[in-house]
Amino acid sequence: MSSKKEFAGLAGEYARWLRGAERSEATVEKYVRALCAYMTWLDGGSPSRESAAAWREHLVESGYAVSSVNAMVAAVNGYFRFAGAPEMQIKPLRMQRRMFREDRRELTNREYERLVSAAGSLGRERLALVMETVCAAGIRVGEVKYITVEAARSGRAEVRLKGKVRVILLPAKLSRKLLAYAKRHKITAGEVFVTRGGKSLSRKQIWAEMKSLCALAGVAASKVFPHNLRHLFARTFYAASRDVAKLADVLGHSSIETTRIYLISTGSEHIKALDRLNLVS
Repeated sequence: MSSKKEFAGLAGEYARWLRGAERSEATVEKYVRALCAYMTWLDGGSPSRESAAAWREHLVESGYAVSSVNAMVAAVNGYFRFAGAPEMQIKPLRMQRRMFREDRRELTNREYERLVSAAGSLGRERLALVMETVCAAGIRVGEVKYITVEAARSGRAEVRLKGKVRVILLPAKLSRKLLAYAKRHKITAGEVFVTRGGKSLSRKQIWAEMKSLCALAGVAASKVFPHNLRHLFARTFYAASRDVAKLADVLGHSSIETTRIYLISTGSEHIKALDRLNLVS
């Protein structure tokens, strides 16, 4: 790559390349916007590894959050790969491990109950039971397809991914609800949760259906997404067992460090813990 002019001329092609890589339109727009910010900052200079690193430092000094800086760096690194200059890529900023979660994304037990109740009041029995299944069994949304009539009968589902088998134990009460639902909908074998056409529910569909409950349930949209149900399960399980190793097994984590992320307290909980120390007279 030689000049800023050439760099700018390839921005449109970069956007097409990103779309060809099946990036979402929001991601394409974000990456192109970051690329334009870098080009503007260059002010006629030539793109290089050194200038990209200097731009990264400029973003930090300008007050950008670490996550924002790293997102912009990823956009420019992507451009370098697209342009055939991977040697120009720079490293993202290193982030300190978070001490606590954001309160605005913390789904409480009461909010979860309101979501399930809202789905029931709208006659959306399948959605209500999907949420209960994800939360009560601690499964990933992509594992919903493994919840079959056979699994409900035996009280255990087997997830087979990448040559590994993980056994998911289903609470007895959940198994009874799943079997009753299957019976009402004349599902005698196979997946319990399917579309009218008999296909598996997609992550996108479950996500969208959950989001549609926010207003009625009175729960902030930032808290409503399938994976947050798994986080709620993890926190509830740990509060009852205080066994992080067992929780890692249940969640299917190969590293306990991954499990610890689920157990980080919120900012408000952290402040309460500090107050209980009573170290200020």
